[in-house]
Amino acid sequence: MSKSLKRVRQALIDAGFEPEILEMGETRTAQQAADAANCHVDQIAKSIIFRGETSGEAILFLTAGGNKVCADKASALAGEPLGKADATLIRSQTGFAIGGVSPVGHLNPIRAFLDPRLLEFSEIWAAAGTPRHIFSLKPQDLLPLSGAQAADFTSQSK
Repeated sequence: MSKSLKRVRQALIDAGFEPEILEMGETRTAQQAADAANCHVDQIAKSIIFRGETSGEAILFLTAGGNKVCADKASALAGEPLGKADATLIRSQTGFAIGGVSPVGHLNPIRAFLDPRLLEFSEIWAAAGTPRHIFSLKPQDLLPLSGAQAADFTSQSK
């Protein structure tokens, strides 16, 4: 078990959850993850990270699988212009590689926002620290676990 996967699993256990972690093989899209979990694509919580142009910090947007982050809405929420976060920033702040960024178990605190679309489901799935693993939980539990604020920052891609 990778260090990242262990860290996510332990964060969930420490928060009182018995995590169901699914190994999927390589997936590149939210739809592929949804197919592996046998769920709707919007039940996949994508971790999208931007770099705050003023703060230089990584900012996390947890987005329903079928939605995209609207740059203008996201910048307004963050209170600063947003740019592309590179792999080095993502790894140093979260401890995860691109494609496996979990909403929990970060090495350092991160500002986070959650797509309200995720709250419409009884169960969602999120990256468990690797591109090959996801875990399930209730979306209402993800808010306190991730420290995210529910807010509208998406443009639907449907």
